[in-house]
Amino acid sequence: MSSRLPLRSSLALASLRLVNRTSRVLGVGQGTVAGGRVALRIDPQLVRRMSANRRIILVSGTNGKTTTTALVVAALGGATTNATGSNMSAGIVAALASDRQSLTVLEVDEAFLATVAEATQPEVIVLLNLSRDQLDRAAEVRVLAEKWRTTLHNSSATIVANSADPLVVYAAIAQMNSKVIWCDVGSSWTMDARSCPQCTEPLNPDGQWQCECGFAKPTPDFVLGETLNGAAGAVNLHMALPGGFNRSNAALAVVAASLLDTPLETAAQRVSTVREVAGRFTMRQREGQAFRLMLAKNPAGVSALIGLVAGGRNVVVSINDLIADGIDPSWLYDAPFDQLRGSTVWCTGERSLDLATRLDYADVTAKVVTVDELASQIHSAEPVDVIANYTAFAAWLESTSPC
Repeated sequence: MSSRLPLRSSLALASLRLVNRTSRVLGVGQGTVAGGRVALRIDPQLVRRMSANRRIILVSGTNGKTTTTALVVAALGGATTNATGSNMSAGIVAALASDRQSLTVLEVDEAFLATVAEATQPEVIVLLNLSRDQLDRAAEVRVLAEKWRTTLHNSSATIVANSADPLVVYAAIAQMNSKVIWCDVGSSWTMDARSCPQCTEPLNPDGQWQCECGFAKPTPDFVLGETLNGAAGAVNLHMALPGGFNRSNAALAVVAASLLDTPLETAAQRVSTVREVAGRFTMRQREGQAFRLMLAKNPAGVSALIGLVAGGRNVVVSINDLIADGIDPSWLYDAPFDQLRGSTVWCTGERSLDLATRLDYADVTAKVVTVDELASQIHSAEPVDVIANYTAFAAWLESTSPC
């Protein structure tokens, strides 16, 4: 990136660093957003200017953004990134200001993809999935698909897209100026793609979905099975992170990194060493009891994690309702908690009673406790799995220590 910036931009950067440093000293937030907001008020073009002469990959989707972004960084062998997950414009400008590396990988909130893509002019955009999120803080999923479609229509970026998700395909096929690389990495959540986004008629629901209007799953360039298979052959993809969904994230990350001159085999080997991302899947302990922490904030996220925890004798679910979480907990009724029958679910967080009510409807044994009470209530020789939404997850990280 050029070191010569207009005076206005230099003032904005100085303000960003001062405000973020003050935020960290005062213990208000992570020190990544407040300064970005101030800087963008001073220079609204700062993201564009800080993106000049960089090779940029954007990663967006409803679920898996933070993990996939970290996996792309690992696959590349390092890059500038917004590792804390501050994925709107203010957090992105802070990340760009923090590191001057040419290779840059940015997680982008799905509602901000248009703004960030226009400002950064990325080489690659990775599209993971689109599914319902909290409606009080996110648009209806079909509205987002239309916004993505408009954004991608004139983009010059190469798109790495999950061809198993009809809404992602609907957005990506609008791309006119460059290439879409279709990756069939699977999708375990189909509740938001039962009808065709093009004509609204029912979609054939099997793995090779199609509609009578002609909208259909594209022929993939890469297919994830026991190996990641492409035109050049197969690449082994072994993961330290648990879950098939993380393997899908890794496949997209490896393909994206290959577009910035990293050999597929090298990228695959590098992602295999990632064991945790921003606290996700880490082992933590509190008063002698071990916990494995996981984050989910919507039905599709919970569905993916339930596949990991189902069958455990004890499971903790922590739900808060702060602005970052979404203040409407009705999404709990869309999550497949019935799959936890046979387990005792310990309900914590500000919405623990709402969660317990939802579990009662699913015939799941639920106990409402505070986090402080858990250690005396649970006596397990094995680590206990914790599924927490955004601010509840942060509280768990703060109140526990590494095992």
